[in-house]
Amino acid sequence: MLRLPEAHRDLFKKPFGTLYGSIGELLDRLEGRAVYAVGDVVTHNLLAAGVVPDVAIIDGYTMRIPCTRSPLLRARRLTAKNPPGTITDELVDAITDVVRNPPGVIFVEGEEDLAVIPLVLAAPAGAAVLYGQPQEGVVLRLVDASAKRDAASMLTVFVRE
Repeated sequence: MLRLPEAHRDLFKKPFGTLYGSIGELLDRLEGRAVYAVGDVVTHNLLAAGVVPDVAIIDGYTMRIPCTRSPLLRARRLTAKNPPGTITDELVDAITDVVRNPPGVIFVEGEEDLAVIPLVLAAPAGAAVLYGQPQEGVVLRLVDASAKRDAASMLTVFVRE
């Protein structure tokens, strides 16, 4: 398991991609791409806009409050334990599995906030990864070599436990 030290938490507060005010502002960027969503509200909003993500990673919460808009997706469902502030091997394995064999929903027991990092690393070039930026909107990161380098760089501040 990888743990993000408290001293490095601020590094993860700025968007890891382009910030949009709403899903509607970025829909044209998703056409013809595999779409991967992290978060209950982002997944719900994609579905409401008519976009079914190939992969969704949810935990039943939004900003640590039970989410009343948890999406119901008719896709293969996996479960992974992932305590807050961590990236577990179990989560990485589940991400690898659903990216190789979509569609799929990973229900995280714990917190899915940091899942965007291993998701970008596992996703194929050209995929669209979306996640919520609290109080600001939704972040879109198109997967390319630069995105993968940035994600790998982010992992260097984690501590293996």
